[in-house]
Amino acid sequence: MRLNRYVTHAVVLLVATVLSGYSISAQLSRVPGPISAAAGSAGGTVGDVSLGRDATILKPVSIPTSAIPSRAPILYKVMPGDTLDSVATALGVPFREVTWSNPGLRLPLKPGLVLHIPPVPGFVLVVKAGDSMAGLASRYGFDVTAAEDINRVRGPLTPGSMLVIPVDPQQGPDLSTGVPADPISPGHLVCPIQGAQIIQKFGPTSFALEPPYDGYLHFHTGVDLLAGYGTPIFAAAGGTVTASGLADYFGVRVEITDSYGLVEIYAHMSETAALSIGQRVQQGQEIGLVGSTGLSIGAHLHLQLEVGGLPRDPLPLTGC
Repeated sequence: MRLNRYVTHAVVLLVATVLSGYSISAQLSRVPGPISAAAGSAGGTVGDVSLGRDATILKPVSIPTSAIPSRAPILYKVMPGDTLDSVATALGVPFREVTWSNPGLRLPLKPGLVLHIPPVPGFVLVVKAGDSMAGLASRYGFDVTAAEDINRVRGPLTPGSMLVIPVDPQQGPDLSTGVPADPISPGHLVCPIQGAQIIQKFGPTSFALEPPYDGYLHFHTGVDLLAGYGTPIFAAAGGTVTASGLADYFGVRVEITDSYGLVEIYAHMSETAALSIGQRVQQGQEIGLVGSTGLSIGAHLHLQLEVGGLPRDPLPLTGC
């Protein structure tokens, strides 16, 4: 009796379908392309839609046709005869980015030394134990999201790993206080006395008062700016005060070091501003007055730039 009831229902449904003109095959034909059991279980396509195993519908995926550029730090092995400038020129990066990325760098460069070079405008940072992205961003003044994106990292950092920290090439990195630490144009310093005349440049000289250096009998290790006694002196770049007061050769001087190891020394001053060791100084901030202390024969400012503990030419100075 139960079987007959099922058969009766089936017959009634079939008759209703025929009388209504409804066609199952017509409905299936509306789907472009054939649908088969094989396509549903083993994968296939219907029109522009892919069918995965167990009839899972998969959206079309576009495949990149070009290689994704590497964002890993560039490792450069120093060759005999390499200098900081020649390496920067060969790799097409400002020398500042080389010094930022290799703290404690000493000159002359030793063959075999491996330098870290950023693949984008910025610097390379080696993670130390206890470092976090937020903590590093607070210390160096960079954007956490931008750094995480370019390094493709989330969560805890691995000690010893290298991070590429992107920096606006028109501004340079910031101090931890958020103010610019470096000149607007990377590699150039702002003239500490706007409009001042440069009366002696960096390099070998016949001036007998200058000490020997780099194989020369007399060598001027900075640039001299002519200015009257008591003229205000302004920071050529921002950083932290690492020395202030009297020194033998320099007389009264102020030393400012940025977060990446670049040192500016302002010498022969008559007096310094009220600066304390460790104080943050912003570019353009007054740091003292012109004088003639130390090894000097007249009022002027001696500006010395050091990289890796050794002097290098600070020119050009924007505004001198």
